[in-house]
Amino acid sequence: MLKYILLLVTLVIGTTQAARMVCYYDSASQFREGAGKLSLQDLEPALQFCSHLVYGYTAIDPESFQLKPLNKQLDITLNNYPNITALRRNHPQLMILLSVGGDRDLGEELPSSSYLNVLENQAHRNAFINSAVALLKAYDFDGLDLAWQFPKNPPVIVENKLKRFWRGFKGWFTSSKAVDENAAEHKEQFTTLVRELKDAFHSDGLMLTLTMLPHVDANLFIDVPSTINNLNFVNLGSYDFQTPERDPKIADHSAPIYAMSDRDPTHNIDYHVQLWLNNSAPSNKLNIGVPAYGLSWIMSVDSGITGFPPIERTLGKGTAGKQIRIPGLMSWPEICEKLQANKELSGEEARLRKVGDPIKRFGSYAYRSADDEGLNGLWVSYEEPDTAANKASHAVAKNLGGVALFDLSLDDFRGQCDGEKYPILRSIKYKL
Repeated sequence: MLKYILLLVTLVIGTTQAARMVCYYDSASQFREGAGKLSLQDLEPALQFCSHLVYGYTAIDPESFQLKPLNKQLDITLNNYPNITALRRNHPQLMILLSVGGDRDLGEELPSSSYLNVLENQAHRNAFINSAVALLKAYDFDGLDLAWQFPKNPPVIVENKLKRFWRGFKGWFTSSKAVDENAAEHKEQFTTLVRELKDAFHSDGLMLTLTMLPHVDANLFIDVPSTINNLNFVNLGSYDFQTPERDPKIADHSAPIYAMSDRDPTHNIDYHVQLWLNNSAPSNKLNIGVPAYGLSWIMSVDSGITGFPPIERTLGKGTAGKQIRIPGLMSWPEICEKLQANKELSGEEARLRKVGDPIKRFGSYAYRSADDEGLNGLWVSYEEPDTAANKASHAVAKNLGGVALFDLSLDDFRGQCDGEKYPILRSIKYKL
């Protein structure tokens, strides 16, 4: 009996140790000033928890269709590429991938056009593949992550049943524009690109992964059964379902695990996991995407005082934080500071009221109602260590491959909140 117990324990430990912890590192964080800047030295403490480090981002040259650094000065002149892959010396378990796209290559009027042009032409695909192999080998990366910039679904307005019925009624008399009129062709061509990349990578043992960006419809663009076997794994962009950029007038949970009442049924993690599983994707090749940040909206006087979502009549992106300095986006340490602020502070510095998630389904939010003058209102949907751990537990319960964290530069890498560095990353890793 003891022999079988030991065997069971060994199997359980082995499964736990094999769980995949994919850590994204956006090189743009090195251009921030002050406490928000994440240097390679600051990155080091996180790597003990990561099985894979995804370094972003590279771009596609719109004329040559070759893979190119998004910031040549940083990546080549200042040796960031070799410095990144050199991190493997102290962390031999770490696989380091280079990512292309990720919504960072947005210099064109239509940011997906170069990506679609690569798919549509064999010569363009060859140029992309050959340049990818050369770049990965030159700087000793372990593989390529395709954060491919397909056309995105339009925003879906959160509304009550009466409004939804009226909009549906009007829809009988109007036609909506297709996300991509050539989606079927692009779907087939992307399958071909993935197969050709895998063949080109085989002799050098390079990895190939896919990151599904938020609001990209996998049904439209990914032939899962034909593609999945040529990918090492897939990172699901299961977050940013509701954002102040796409939905400035309505605030809501941005990354729930399960569907919420009277919301778009696709706006949750479980839907996207099931979509891939129902299309023959092995569960161990799927990683849940978890953000290390929150999204914020400005509450108006007409938004009410309860804070219970969805919050209507918001006024767009919330005020930028002191570290990341991006309106509508707050890193975990910026949010933590607002939650722990002195009760005596007022105005924009006043403390946010936190509402947790005891049922572990939708996530936490915090808010500050607008004052009598209609100012200083703020509503934030965010990730914290506890909710990130809930999502890791969901990945374990579904027998998934692991979790992908977006990204390390938005976690509390300085330990400002409670003295512990990378608390969101740690909470995920401990659950896995």
